[in-house]
Amino acid sequence: MPRASSKTSVPSAAPVAAPAENSAAPADKNSSIESIANDIATAIVEKRLPPGTWLREEALGRVYSVSRTKVRAALLMLSKDKLIEMIPDKGAFVCQPTVDEAREVFAVRRILEREVVRLFIANAQPRDYQTLEQHIKFERTALRQSTTMGTVREKLLGDFHVALAEATGNHTLAEMVRELVARSSLIAMLYHSSNDPHCSSDEHSDFLRLCRKGDVEAAVTCMIEHLERIEASLELGTEKPDRQLDLVKALLA
Repeated sequence: MPRASSKTSVPSAAPVAAPAENSAAPADKNSSIESIANDIATAIVEKRLPPGTWLREEALGRVYSVSRTKVRAALLMLSKDKLIEMIPDKGAFVCQPTVDEAREVFAVRRILEREVVRLFIANAQPRDYQTLEQHIKFERTALRQSTTMGTVREKLLGDFHVALAEATGNHTLAEMVRELVARSSLIAMLYHSSNDPHCSSDEHSDFLRLCRKGDVEAAVTCMIEHLERIEASLELGTEKPDRQLDLVKALLA
């Protein structure tokens, strides 16, 4: 879902086969800074680049066939979205949220998404309900297909919250929810979420049914309990070790 602002967006991407060992990097000399940032953001949200991954500028330059200056600008965009961390004299790394940060993200989501629900019910048009109902159908189709990657299923579940926020018409609120959902994906990777995607999709359907009835308080309660259950599925007792992988292979996957 590309945007004209300086913040990166995370477009949906269908899974493709992993490249062969000697695959060459895509030669796209016209890659824009925003398109590079969006591509890396997608790889992070789809769990191809786990927390702690070192985003080496020279490797990224080979992948996108651009200068390190352009790569650095894309990484700076991602750091503003809290998806990566720029460490002086060390480089850029996919963020590793602490336990406290993880709890804070979900606390803020509960505050913001409570307001999202109220605004949605107050302003939603029939087409907005149709869009969200179609999204739930996509979720369930993905859950039924054993060949669908788990990361794609989880991204669809997160995208429901973004689509809901976008339907309120408040673009700033939608951007904030989009960033928090992306950070939640990092947290789920780092703290091994045991969330049942079938349960999440059912809860989305129950929530939307309450919205259609115009039962604001019940819908708000449903959303809060949904977020609380997702947070409770995380193993937040201990910090997790760094995870490293082949950066180029992950981006070309």
